Amino acid sequence: MRKVMYLMGSLEDTDIEWLGSNGTRLHLKPNQVLVREGQPVESLFVVMDGQLACRSGAAPPAALMSGEVVGEISFIDSLPSPVTVTAVDAARVLAVRRDVLQSKLAGDTRFASNFYRALAIFLADRLRAAATQPGYGGRAPSAVPAAPEELGDNLMDTVSHGTRRFDNLLRRIRSGG
Repeated sequence: MRKVMYLMGSLEDTDIEWLGSNGTRLHLKPNQVLVREGQPVESLFVVMDGQLACRSGAAPPAALMSGEVVGEISFIDSLPSPVTVTAVDAARVLAVRRDVLQSKLAGDTRFASNFYRALAIFLADRLRAAATQPGYGGRAPSAVPAAPEELGDNLMDTVSHGTRRFDNLLRRIRSGG
């Protein structure tokens, strides 16, 4: 599931407008570094289009496509980035500065509740996926029950609303408005 679809599905239309108005549009060139491992992350990024590569140590890179969120872990714990994120090809991202987003969260409890719940859901999803990998916690892969493949109706509704809102934001970003 693309993280932004759940995030935007959990927020209100006015919150999405706020993100678009308060974010900065960045145009990345191929091989341009967006986030560097071990460095502070000063923004939360939404990949609007293009492809990014997320690398940590010797692990194979993970592809990040349109609809992915970058910097959410560092946003939550304020620690330096555990990964380096680089543009594979030309890409556009929406960057919302940490201080601007924190001010919005502090002043709007409904936005904060929805925002943090969405972050918790997709971080839990990532942890659940990692827990099913061989070697996690010393367990054999067969010792971990498989996660259900189907999304519940509530999650499907949220993702559907998020997809519509992301498409609207993408049109707004592309038109420069």
